[in-house]
Amino acid sequence: MKKSIIFISIITAAALSGCNDVLVEEPKSLSAETFYNTADEMESAVNAIYGPMRGDGGLSINYPAQLEGLPDYGYSRGSQTPVSLYQGLDNTNISRVGSIWDGFYQSIRNANIVINAAPVAKELTEAQKAKYMAEARYMRSLIYFALVRNWQGVPLRTVDNMTEPNVPRASVEQVYALILEDALYAEQNLPDAAAQAGKPSKWAAKTLLSEIYLTRGNWEGARDKAAEVIASNKYALVPVSVSEDFQKIYGPEVVTTSEEIFYFKYSRQQGFGLVSYAHRALGEFKYYGGGGVYAQYTDSVSNSFIKTWDKKDLRKTHILYKMDIGLGPNSVLYRKYRDPSSAAAGNDYPWYRYADVLLFHAEAAARAANAVTPEAMESLNKIHRRAYGYSATAASPVDFVTADYTTTSFIDLVVRERGYETMYEGKRWLDLKRLGIAKQRILQVKGIEIAEKHMNWPIPNSELLYNKALTAADQNTGY
Repeated sequence: MKKSIIFISIITAAALSGCNDVLVEEPKSLSAETFYNTADEMESAVNAIYGPMRGDGGLSINYPAQLEGLPDYGYSRGSQTPVSLYQGLDNTNISRVGSIWDGFYQSIRNANIVINAAPVAKELTEAQKAKYMAEARYMRSLIYFALVRNWQGVPLRTVDNMTEPNVPRASVEQVYALILEDALYAEQNLPDAAAQAGKPSKWAAKTLLSEIYLTRGNWEGARDKAAEVIASNKYALVPVSVSEDFQKIYGPEVVTTSEEIFYFKYSRQQGFGLVSYAHRALGEFKYYGGGGVYAQYTDSVSNSFIKTWDKKDLRKTHILYKMDIGLGPNSVLYRKYRDPSSAAAGNDYPWYRYADVLLFHAEAAARAANAVTPEAMESLNKIHRRAYGYSATAASPVDFVTADYTTTSFIDLVVRERGYETMYEGKRWLDLKRLGIAKQRILQVKGIEIAEKHMNWPIPNSELLYNKALTAADQNTGY
């Protein structure tokens, strides 16, 4: 009955509009902004922020797929082969990242409508206004954070210029200033508990802030925000004793878990599943596969990151399975998100979970102290214990020992464990870029030298041709 509860105000929005769309996109034009005066109307406007992020051209298909052919542990094939060649994207993949850009900016537009309309809504209390604005600003911060890490500086569309089509490209620093401002507002004004699964809370904002600070090299800030989430005792790793128990985290029937902080929610309802990213009961052989899942794969022998992964680690058994897809008997597919009983794939997409917080904390705490602190090691050990089926909160035979690591080797260990823990979640490539080791790792593991232009995605023609404030010189290098 997972998605009969349905998250992110899906049922509420549908009831309000009389439409079957999940997360109804009511604010189709800026002229609609003056109509959001009641709580129901504002709820509908907020829900519209999520729609483009979940649509066929957005998160559910292109965003994770474009990222997952890039890490050291994986490869792309078929039409996405150029992704894993690291020499720049062809027209097909340029079109795909363009659809991501368009979807992100549609969500930003819808967030700006809420941010603009909420303060003057006639039938809302001040607390309600702040709540709706906080949710919109959380989403705007989250999306700009994704944009700046994949494109660098981008046009900043806010309430101040929301009717202006021609917006210049902002600097990276300017983009991060807005990201941080929005995230801090969200932290102060989002509720302590999410209104329902798929909605952000102030703890989701603290988690976002932790990653922002980590990305910007503010180790103390990243450590402290992650530590606040940990100290809240609101989250815990889901216990695992066998590999199949990970389905309690990623399975299609899961509504929410103790480690869910902020997820994009999907259902088996036609048109609203994670259909091109999850393994489903499709095809002649009825194994988990079909569609876009063949676009990413790895190799159990030639890829050193996979080959050296301990077979006793239950995550490895859960995520990977061998399948000869025409590339030999050692080819391996990912099955982290699998729905064996449905063609729709009801699995949710984990943007932030408690495991992320623990790993943010482990790295940031060590960097801030320039030492392997007991707190940093404990955060890492919680992840490692669970991976082997032990209780996350008690000492175990697989615990790492502080005395065995320098600060540098400990951070390397955290990065490795985060690679295993978040595999196929669209996070590894962004980590490698953040750490400044992407080129080194790809050369080491895959033997490929990355062209500089492949470090960022190209600004799409949908922006360059119609935004008169941009010129050809604004395009990212190499495109």
